[in-house]
Amino acid sequence: RRRSRSGEPSRTKMRKDVRILLVGEPKVGKTSLIMSLVSEEFPDVVPYRAEEITIPADVTPERVPTFIPHLLSCDSLCSARVPLILVGNKSDLVEHSSMETILPIMNQHTEIETCVECSAKNLKNISELFYYAQKAVLHPTGPLYCPEQKEMKPACIRALMRIFKVSDLDNDGILNDNELNFFQRTCFNTPLAPQALEDVKNVVRKNMTDGVCDNGLTLKGFLFLHTLFIQRGRHETTWTVLRRFGYDDDLELHQDYLFPLLKIPPDCTTELNHNAYLFLQSVFDKYDKDRDCALSPEELKDLFDVFPYMPWGPDVNNTVCTNEQGWITYQGYMSQWTTVPTRCSLATCHGLTRDKKVDLQKKQTQRCVFRCNIFGASGSGKTGFLQSFLGRNLMHQRTIKEEHKSYYAINTIYVYGQEKYLLLHEVFSDFDVLSDAELSCDVVCLLYDISNPGSFEYCTKVFKQYFMDSKIPCLMIAAKSDLPEARQQYAASPMEFCRQHRIPPPQAFTCNTAATPSKDIFVKLATMAVYPHARLRCMCSCNRCTFCLCQNLLNSELLQTVKSKLYTVVFNFIVTNHLGCSFLIHHNFPMPDDMHEHEGNNFFSFTSLSRHMSQADVKSSAFWLRASMGATLFAVLGFAMYRVVIRPR
Repeated sequence: RRRSRSGEPSRTKMRKDVRILLVGEPKVGKTSLIMSLVSEEFPDVVPYRAEEITIPADVTPERVPTFIPHLLSCDSLCSARVPLILVGNKSDLVEHSSMETILPIMNQHTEIETCVECSAKNLKNISELFYYAQKAVLHPTGPLYCPEQKEMKPACIRALMRIFKVSDLDNDGILNDNELNFFQRTCFNTPLAPQALEDVKNVVRKNMTDGVCDNGLTLKGFLFLHTLFIQRGRHETTWTVLRRFGYDDDLELHQDYLFPLLKIPPDCTTELNHNAYLFLQSVFDKYDKDRDCALSPEELKDLFDVFPYMPWGPDVNNTVCTNEQGWITYQGYMSQWTTVPTRCSLATCHGLTRDKKVDLQKKQTQRCVFRCNIFGASGSGKTGFLQSFLGRNLMHQRTIKEEHKSYYAINTIYVYGQEKYLLLHEVFSDFDVLSDAELSCDVVCLLYDISNPGSFEYCTKVFKQYFMDSKIPCLMIAAKSDLPEARQQYAASPMEFCRQHRIPPPQAFTCNTAATPSKDIFVKLATMAVYPHARLRCMCSCNRCTFCLCQNLLNSELLQTVKSKLYTVVFNFIVTNHLGCSFLIHHNFPMPDDMHEHEGNNFFSFTSLSRHMSQADVKSSAFWLRASMGATLFAVLGFAMYRVVIRPR
């Protein structure tokens, strides 16, 4: 990537028009060429100077508007690195061609693209002249080919090597017929016929021995084909391929290709959709050659070889999950891509989430990625908390180099059986005012060191200044719980502070464990992020405590069946006692599915309802009425015990 002195990427724009300047001695026929082009006939009277001519895009072969400004004499020509075309006008006045004398001049000056002999009088090669001029601007030979050495330039070779690797979908170093057709459709929007494919490979076979292997095109064969295109004057083919894969006129990846504009409304986010995850999975499988579900340093380098630069720094291994060798696993690979925007179109790879205010109003969300900002005084254990999320205890954390530490950690977590991505971000403690990015999150983690008397006060300041009146849920973490607890130098204890501000009590945490640190605290944070509206007194999913047991009971299939049967019992009871259907409709009572005689209508006849009744139904109804009453009594007693026994804690 080219960079300016300020460090910003250069922003070369693709050409949207062509300007052709005719330069030559007086009386060589410059004006006559323009007049013959416009009127398609030789003018009887030639003006001294033609006005600026504009050729619309729809009448040019390349579909690009072309401007021909005022003419210049050779004396007024300034030096500029632009493609040149030598034009031999008035060919009608001679009987021989001058090409033999011109070719040595072309070989001396590489900026000369081509040479054309023409005649403004009999309209010979007039249209071709301006077509070649357009072509020299839009598809110049200079950046691609060196005529002295008769080979492509290094920048062009590097670009085509990248394109070959991207098109080699199975990463075997050969473009088979399917991959060649995929490449053809990508660049030219049409597949190649089987015979055309064979003809291409036969051309390569005739000119080089290792250009075709296993009936597929090798990298050498691919480069040879493009060299052949350029040498035969078909360099527009190579330019079409280069531009389709994001290259500009300087053979640099275009900025719009590297950094596509994503318009995100306020309070909305973008997440990778299903198609994006399938694509990323295919890329991982392509480069995981040993099939160990992890990318070794060599495999990772091979994957990013098609990138203009390495997008992941050395801290990535401490941002996502790795295996015992420190290699990024498949889970870590997918997590890392979840945090960064991919270079694909918004429509195909990104999903736009709805406004967070709507999620709060509806008390549900379809998002899969949630962010937790971690605040804490210096030395309180924030970095250790992040690394614990990746399954690393304190002993493992001590092996991490200072320059490889990360202020982010992302991993998957399950919230009531649904997989979510939780991104942890450590916020620097030496701040004066927090930025909008540091305040924008789904859940806040306030972390203090229980062994440091002054650690908790920092958390209280952050909470009161930024989050006390916010709707963002907060959780207090009592870190380093394996150490002796010190009395905090604050008016209220951490437990009293949380009770006063109606936030969950401090959660004990330590990463100084022999095994992998527990993930329970991260499940709680993810649950709060997914359900910010829920004021739960028990923030866990342990399936052991009274709260979880009651929640599971309420959501159980048995209780839902009892509920459905209870509705049926009430219906049967009402009908048996001749209370009438009008009572049900008036009170909007839910109707069992088997009692809707007409789908989409809000009524059913009393006669049709009576047909469903039988003596067996009445006996069954009595049984289910007793069962449902017993289940209701059990649920009430369970919640009563929970309020009496658990709540005071």
